[in-house]
Amino acid sequence: MIRFIVIIALFFAVLALSPILLDDPGYILISVSNNVYELTVYAALFWITATLVILFVSYKIARGGFKISFKAWHTVAFANRRRGIANFNKGLAAYMLEDYQGAEQLFAKSAEPAKRQQSAYLLAAAAAAKQELAANTNHYLALLEQETAKLKSSDPASVIVKVKLLMNQARSEAYKKARTLIDENHKQIGHDTRLLTLEIDLCLLEKRFEAAVDYLATARKDKAITEAVIQAWEAKAYYGAFTDIICQQDQTSLQNYWKSLARKVKQRESVLFSYCRVLAEQNIVEPLTKLISPMLKKQPHASFLKQLRTLPIKQSEPLIAIVQKHLHSDSQNAQWLSCLGHLAVMSEQWSMAERAFGSLVKLDANQQEKQYDKQDLQALAKALTEEGQYQAANEVWFKVNEFA
Repeated sequence: MIRFIVIIALFFAVLALSPILLDDPGYILISVSNNVYELTVYAALFWITATLVILFVSYKIARGGFKISFKAWHTVAFANRRRGIANFNKGLAAYMLEDYQGAEQLFAKSAEPAKRQQSAYLLAAAAAAKQELAANTNHYLALLEQETAKLKSSDPASVIVKVKLLMNQARSEAYKKARTLIDENHKQIGHDTRLLTLEIDLCLLEKRFEAAVDYLATARKDKAITEAVIQAWEAKAYYGAFTDIICQQDQTSLQNYWKSLARKVKQRESVLFSYCRVLAEQNIVEPLTKLISPMLKKQPHASFLKQLRTLPIKQSEPLIAIVQKHLHSDSQNAQWLSCLGHLAVMSEQWSMAERAFGSLVKLDANQQEKQYDKQDLQALAKALTEEGQYQAANEVWFKVNEFA
């Protein structure tokens, strides 16, 4: 719109000046040093216009040529980086498609050209770990360590992945490297759930059970960690700690350690049964019986009874007596029949075990759902075998194999 107005204004200006210039073209005198140049107004306008046009065209040509040459230089100079980025993206696709060998090669090839050394080496190490190539994994982790050393601070996520890759190798040397990395970032454990989780897992792998127990208090305060995960940790950590004490010291030291635990800790099933398992394995009968009997006299829930049958209690007669009292008042109770059968198997009372499991299996005929499970059938088959009833035992083993 502005250009149109300017053109109209020039048009009317030319119409106004044309009659004057036609009658009297006018003259322009230019004196430079001792030289005098005389031009008409028409000639001056022509040369001024021509000069401006030439300068404008020259500017456009020069500018366009500079753009073309810069673009060409940019294309040549960054071609290698573009290929690196393309290989990095192909590596990601290969990793997602579980082509770990191809992904490893592409990430290694793209690290330097793409200027993504940390990400590429980390992913190459992960791809090598998927192939269980420990040497390749450690090679890429070493390259990653060199790149990390150039930076002022390390990325927590990168540290976590490196620790996981080392722990997955299941080798003492790898565990030592993982321990070094975690210790270097020890201050972040209380602030980063992932590092806390790795610390506990690594302590369990290193068999530093008491250290793992100490971290469990912090883990219980972290809402991001589920109760199931904590219970699994507690079972391993406390079982290891109890076993170390009884093996390295004595029974008195073990009982003193148990008494020193907080009441709410001792009431957790994961901790309680870890202690009971160690007592049962060491055939420490009296403390074990005193601990389980009060709870067994009450009405324990199903999970307690299922865990009880996994304990290797060789002298279970006092516990059998308690279970039989429950069955006197409720002879068709599937949980108590199962518990009696397993306790009888533990103490090698095969006929009692056969009767208990036999009654349990018969309950199934009147129920829509099975009242027994695979462990019950396995224990029954063992009892029948010990009694010499091999054909009956084989029939039970067939049921075990068919059990859903």
